[in-house]
Amino acid sequence: MFAEVDVFISNYTLVDPEIYQLWIEGYSSTEAVTLLKQKGNLMAGIPLDLITSDVLDHYRTYSLLERLLHTPSKLSEQPTFQLEPQSRSLLIEKYYSLDDSVARELFGKKLNARNRKDLDEVAEKTGVRLKSCRRQFDNVKRIFKAVEEMPGNTAINIKQQFILSDELAQKYAAVVFIACLRFETTKRKLQYLNFKDFYECSQAIMTNWTYTYQHAGPEYYDTEMDKEFLLDLREIRYLLDKEKEIKCLVTIRLKPTMLDRTYQEMDTSFRSYWRSIITIATSLHRTREMRQLFLELTERLIEPWKMNNWPKDQVAQFMQCLTQSVLDLEVPRDNQDIRCLWDRYMQVVTICLMKMYHN
Repeated sequence: MFAEVDVFISNYTLVDPEIYQLWIEGYSSTEAVTLLKQKGNLMAGIPLDLITSDVLDHYRTYSLLERLLHTPSKLSEQPTFQLEPQSRSLLIEKYYSLDDSVARELFGKKLNARNRKDLDEVAEKTGVRLKSCRRQFDNVKRIFKAVEEMPGNTAINIKQQFILSDELAQKYAAVVFIACLRFETTKRKLQYLNFKDFYECSQAIMTNWTYTYQHAGPEYYDTEMDKEFLLDLREIRYLLDKEKEIKCLVTIRLKPTMLDRTYQEMDTSFRSYWRSIITIATSLHRTREMRQLFLELTERLIEPWKMNNWPKDQVAQFMQCLTQSVLDLEVPRDNQDIRCLWDRYMQVVTICLMKMYHN
């Protein structure tokens, strides 16, 4: 009698996370073999030719899969590579991974062939391999083209179109938003800002200053600024005449908690800070001024605060107190909308300033 043997035959495509990660990072197969061999314990006793053969086999598979990854939905439809759901998710998520340092360098660049050829500088500056930089550049361009004209929530559109996680879709949404609005991000004075700074700022703007703030529905874009709101912001020019009252409220509230030197500087320069915040608000309806938002915040507020050694927590106190003082101000009945406009405006400005203010 022959012993019974259970035999299981599978033609599922195997994805080795470690080898796939090396492929994603732009290492050649030869470099990948060397790195795997250096791992030691896992590869101990395995002949080099077997490791090389295995890596080459995986690399060939990933190269064939790459075309399908350009349209992730095709991975579950095509018959050539049978993939388990977990492997499919890994392939997509890793392929569309986006390094913060690379994303930061792509801000302000046109997604054209010329800039793709110049990615050597990005690779050198970020320490990310050129092949990986090109993959990320192509992915950003692909996603941008797919969703830039698509109504609705950008992150949700990206998640649905490219089957990405919430976190990764949000990252791409920030890149798309900054590209659509063409915010100035490349000036020398803004070079200290990293991707996470711009990510938080763009999230705040998308949430509070676009049409999706007050409107729900697929026909509204969160990459389109609420023009009516921006035009209405001109009304807060009225607050320029309330400077003395606002300053009085702010100084009374901050004196017990602020450092003496910061308080004295704030008291002396209050008019400059106050007028800067109002001026920025009343000019945002102009496209050029909106694009210069980060530069304006830096030059008008952040640089003076840094020059006078304001601690970050004191900046937060000042912004919070300034916001609340206006909300507590008595205004005529025909100017009641000013409170809502001011609050909506200051929510974003405060978030941006706190993210952009590096100690």
